[in-house]
Amino acid sequence: MKRLISLAVIALATFTVSCSQTNQAEKMINIDASGPAIQFKSLEHDYGTILQGADGTCEFEFSNVGTEALNLQNVRSSCGCTVPSWPQEPIAPGKSGVIKVKYDTRRVGPISKTITVTSNGSEAPIVLRIKGKVEPETANQAAAAQ
Repeated sequence: MKRLISLAVIALATFTVSCSQTNQAEKMINIDASGPAIQFKSLEHDYGTILQGADGTCEFEFSNVGTEALNLQNVRSSCGCTVPSWPQEPIAPGKSGVIKVKYDTRRVGPISKTITVTSNGSEAPIVLRIKGKVEPETANQAAAAQ
């Protein structure tokens, strides 16, 4: 009986998380353009498989599709191995900007991190995701690189 209840709770939690992600994507498509409004080209970056020590930089492009200046108030990552940088100045209506994210590729293994963006352009924070896998650099690859 305890297993059945546990499975039901896990299923409900999974359903709730998937619904909240769908709602966030729908909010971004159906933007009310009065005031500032942020819209990203993509909410996820997939590094694929990269080698240890490779360049772990990626960019998330966004636009202000609203009628007033957009201010990114805070951009934070889910861990210290992922460092975001973002424009500090307001983004005028119709203009674009970039959030740069640097992942520490010295860490070997799967990548699954989030970057939370808080702005005056949406009620709820927007969650960006990076994913991929860092494989160790072999001795042959290190010698070839030199």
